Amino acid sequence: MKTFALLIAFICSFSLGLKAQDPLVGAWKSTSGEVNSVLLITPAYFSITAYHEKNFIATLGGTWKPAGEGQVDILIEFNTEEKSQVGQQSTTQVAMEKGRLTTTNNGEKTEWTRIDEGKGPLAGNWRISAREMDGKMNPIKPGARKTVKILTGKRFQWVAINTATGEFFGTGGGTYTFENGTYTENIDFFSRDSSRVGASLSFKGKVAGNNWDHSGLSSKGDPIHEVWSK
Repeated sequence: MKTFALLIAFICSFSLGLKAQDPLVGAWKSTSGEVNSVLLITPAYFSITAYHEKNFIATLGGTWKPAGEGQVDILIEFNTEEKSQVGQQSTTQVAMEKGRLTTTNNGEKTEWTRIDEGKGPLAGNWRISAREMDGKMNPIKPGARKTVKILTGKRFQWVAINTATGEFFGTGGGTYTFENGTYTENIDFFSRDSSRVGASLSFKGKVAGNNWDHSGLSSKGDPIHEVWSK
């Protein structure tokens, strides 16, 4: 994955959205040969991931906020290709080309196609805030080591990271549905174990305010009961 080209692509998407009074929240996809790149954008968080069939390649992401006309500030929280970028901030301004989400890096253009509008009861960025152990829910305090989950209207990605050290512990993602209290993930990439790509996992789910109660069996078949918070 060409990290800087994809990073510029992310910044471009937000800058264009600010001009149009639409932050372009949602999911985007770009394909180069056999490599798929997916860009997820929530109102405060983003991720870019590249993968080839069952093989995870790389991911990067972090927070963003408007910085002025056609500009955004970004803070990198994870980057599997360039660990040294974690904690770095930047402000960038770019422009829209012919009404399409297009970026140029060293003369090479990248074009993104929208996958979804980023709307839904689970859309947003979440962090795990509690987990059941021995029949008791144990709170997980916010800290540098954390697991975050980024959801748009149809796509999801979880990332386990340490923002203080730049460490990356794993990620997985793909498409999801949330209907009648059942949350189902369809895995497109999994950094720890590519054999799980193609699997579907279903969980019971309930959203109350900024908390999402999530229970079922993990990809290893272990029972889990978690609470995620926005």
